[in-house]
Amino acid sequence: MEIRLAEPADAEAIRRIYNHEVTSSTVTFDLVPRTLDEQLEWLEARSGAHAVLVADDDGEVVGFASLSPYRDRPAYSTTVEDSVYVATQARGRGVGRMLLEELVKLATQHGFHTIMARIVGGHEASIALHRSVGFEVVGTEREVGRKFGRWLDVVVMQRLL
Repeated sequence: MEIRLAEPADAEAIRRIYNHEVTSSTVTFDLVPRTLDEQLEWLEARSGAHAVLVADDDGEVVGFASLSPYRDRPAYSTTVEDSVYVATQARGRGVGRMLLEELVKLATQHGFHTIMARIVGGHEASIALHRSVGFEVVGTEREVGRKFGRWLDVVVMQRLL
C-alpha cells in the first residue's frame, strides 16, 4: 500500500468512494453526488498546502484524505480541517490510519498549527481513528445537520501540531 499525493487521474476513484458515502451514509452532509467535473475542481483547489492523499493498493485507489481550509477569514489560515474516506472493501486494514498519519505529517510540513475534525455523531470508528492519531474531542454541535430524515450531531476533534 502506497500513500501518495493525489493526481487528476485519481479523481474518478475519489469520486466513486465519496459518492458512495453521499448516497448511503451520514458521514458526509453532502446530499447530492459529485460530478467528475466537480471532483476535478475540488482536487485542483487542494493541490498546494491544502492537499489530498490517496491510498494506492497496487494501482487501485482504496481511500483518500484531504486538508481543507477551516474557515475563510485570514486569522484561521493556520488551521485546517481533515477528511478521511476509505472504500468499503478496504476497511479494517489500517488504510484510514495510514492516510491520517501521513496527513498529520503533511500538515506539519506545510506549517499548519492545528487540525480540526468534524465527525458525525455516533461514528465511533472515525472518532477512534482520530483519537489513535492524537486528536481530542473538544465539543459536540447538537443537531446541526439533517439527512435521511434524521437530525445529526457533529463531534468536533482537534490536534495541535
